[in-house]
Amino acid sequence: MQKVLRVHAQVLIGLVLVATSCADPVDKAAKKRIFSPEDPPKVIASASESIGAAALAENPQLAQRVLRMGAAEATERLGPHRFSAALSFTWTSASRAEDLKEKRLLEEGPGGLSGDFHGSLENSRDQGLEIIRVHNSVFARSRYGKFRQRMRDRGMAEREREELYAAIRDFDSLFRGQLKLASLGPVSVRGRSAIKYAVSLASENRASAEESSLPPLAGSKGGIDDSTARRIAFFEKGKPKSARGHVAVDAQTAVVLESRLEGVLGVPSPDGREVTVQLTVETGVTDVGKDPAIKPPSEFLPDADKPLGIAAALERFGIPHKARPGADAGVEAEPGEEEP
Repeated sequence: MQKVLRVHAQVLIGLVLVATSCADPVDKAAKKRIFSPEDPPKVIASASESIGAAALAENPQLAQRVLRMGAAEATERLGPHRFSAALSFTWTSASRAEDLKEKRLLEEGPGGLSGDFHGSLENSRDQGLEIIRVHNSVFARSRYGKFRQRMRDRGMAEREREELYAAIRDFDSLFRGQLKLASLGPVSVRGRSAIKYAVSLASENRASAEESSLPPLAGSKGGIDDSTARRIAFFEKGKPKSARGHVAVDAQTAVVLESRLEGVLGVPSPDGREVTVQLTVETGVTDVGKDPAIKPPSEFLPDADKPLGIAAALERFGIPHKARPGADAGVEAEPGEEEP
């Protein structure tokens, strides 16, 4: 009988402890956090914000928010659409001039952030890439290569999607956020109501808060190589000289429907002379609301690990590995001694 009473007492004590713990405000707050609905991704939250497309001239921060809008947010706002961009770069120095032209295309399917898309890029130097995401499967290739499935994507597809769409964002970044908008009034762009703005160069530097809060660049132990040093000098020492053009912003979603931007940058060279960089960007959005019916490529290579070392890479392309003359059997040649 005493054993039964002790058991009942222990059970009662346990129930009291459980009830007491449930009444603890800290435990209640923890359970609320654990079982509460997950917050939406940042892109979806941003896309739900209302942006006054007619107020960009009076609000530089809002204008920069629109000019730097990413592909995923634009798709969340517009739905399926087709984005195209043509870019032109001209570097001019005292001795020579270099040109580069680039074309970008991005077809966005339904589904917003997680939807299908098909993007491509090609330039005047026979370089480029193509990437497809369909039903969460990713396929990619270089301009003249074969598609390969990317089972371990690690965010590569999303990064390329944003890079393809970022023509206006990159232009604004190169010009230190100094693009100034002046309203030209309402217009119609392919049947959609829009607000057109003239673009010019403002006198003050209006770099984004994100850029101004970046930590200093960390250098390697051996110092920065010449190529990297030139790139850093371009971004740090380049000075905007002029900018002009126009953008048309969708009145409903605040997505840029079309644009034409021209600008000139001055960059000091190591010999003390100045290199002039001329940039031209044209973008357009078409087929809004139309599903592009993106499909996977008809032929593609399966996903595979990268070959380990030079010898394995040569063998993969059908070039047999050869041992060093006079070496013991089974001893591999050094990479530098392999015959092509």
